[in-house]
Amino acid sequence: MEEVDLLPHLDGSERGLVVMMCGLPGSGKSTYAQALERRGYSRLSIDEVVWARVGRDAADLDPAVYEQLKSAVEQELWDELIRLMEAKLPIVIDYSFWSRATRNRYKAAIESHGCRWELIRLKADLATLRRRLTARSRRGDANSVTVCDDLLGRYVTDFEEPVGEGERVIVQE
Repeated sequence: MEEVDLLPHLDGSERGLVVMMCGLPGSGKSTYAQALERRGYSRLSIDEVVWARVGRDAADLDPAVYEQLKSAVEQELWDELIRLMEAKLPIVIDYSFWSRATRNRYKAAIESHGCRWELIRLKADLATLRRRLTARSRRGDANSVTVCDDLLGRYVTDFEEPVGEGERVIVQE
């Protein structure tokens, strides 16, 4: 398991803290979220639930079927998030949060449940992302879905960088 330099205040002791991981594929979101999980956070990951249901076959699914499955899983995890927030447990959401609208929707829900959010933006240059994506595609687990260069380019183009949203930026190498 890769060693991760976690922010010290994320020690799992703050009840009702929801950490939102934000970044492009290969930036280290899942690695960081798994390290928080080892500190006692409940981790929510759409990719892992989809993987548990269809495994590598997800890549072969019709895109519309895949989006329907992903949407259903996201709703299930949303319900789980609400349950965990009501229990005031520390939570980490292992998700890209590429859209400002999605980040704002989650932040509003977190605040409406009397919880506090922390937006962690993991940032890496394109060469680092490519290197990491190549290495992880060989692992064969939920977090190793192949991301070709064209798809990565679209992700980079569509990613709405959080700026002035209370984010904490951690640069990855």
